[in-house]
Amino acid sequence: MTGVPRLRAVLLDAAGTLIHPGEPLGETYARHARAQGVDVPAARLEEAFRRVLRSAPPMLFPGRPPARVGELERAWWRDRVRETFRAADQMARFTDFEACFEALFAHFARPDAWRSAPGAASALTTLGAEGRRLAVVSNFDQRLPGVLEGLGLARHFDLVWLPAEAGCAKPDPRLFQGACQRLGVAPQQAVSVGDDPEQDLRAARAAGLRAIDVGHLATLAELPSHIHALEEETCP
Repeated sequence: MTGVPRLRAVLLDAAGTLIHPGEPLGETYARHARAQGVDVPAARLEEAFRRVLRSAPPMLFPGRPPARVGELERAWWRDRVRETFRAADQMARFTDFEACFEALFAHFARPDAWRSAPGAASALTTLGAEGRRLAVVSNFDQRLPGVLEGLGLARHFDLVWLPAEAGCAKPDPRLFQGACQRLGVAPQQAVSVGDDPEQDLRAARAAGLRAIDVGHLATLAELPSHIHALEEETCP
């Protein structure tokens, strides 16, 4: 393509879109739980985690000093992990729950616990070469920049926009609007890419962005061509 792109910015969700756990999440939880005397099937833990996360309060701490945010995020995740095991098995009794949680929290901070989505590097390279601004917009916590750096993805992005910086979380449309403002583009000049129909797609559209369901792509390598098609639809 030539000239200035009509869609000047591309905002990507993190987990489930740009990156994926290196192994199924339930298996990771089950493995660390067994080390502390609890044996719960991985599939049950996976389902419980998804259910707990859907009903969890946003990871927001208004009025708290920035220096404490990392500690508060850790506490938020501790509650979610505790709820996940209770939802999966009310009778679970850990030798040391704190040790299990600390191991899980440290595990998901490591880049080798994650993998890039197929085609991610190719898509990001192409989109950047086309002159588009790129951002990760996610409800993840402050471990995410280190994960992206370790996977070799951080260099592609102009912005990593998280609730801790934004003061809001998905599905609040202000998260997307704030990212656009930081990138210097209008929401109508941006497209959001995600996997969750409510938190990623509907919320982005409510903010004025176009939205692409990553589930409609065979791999992320197809993303540039889908964005080109959206631009053709908006031609006068």
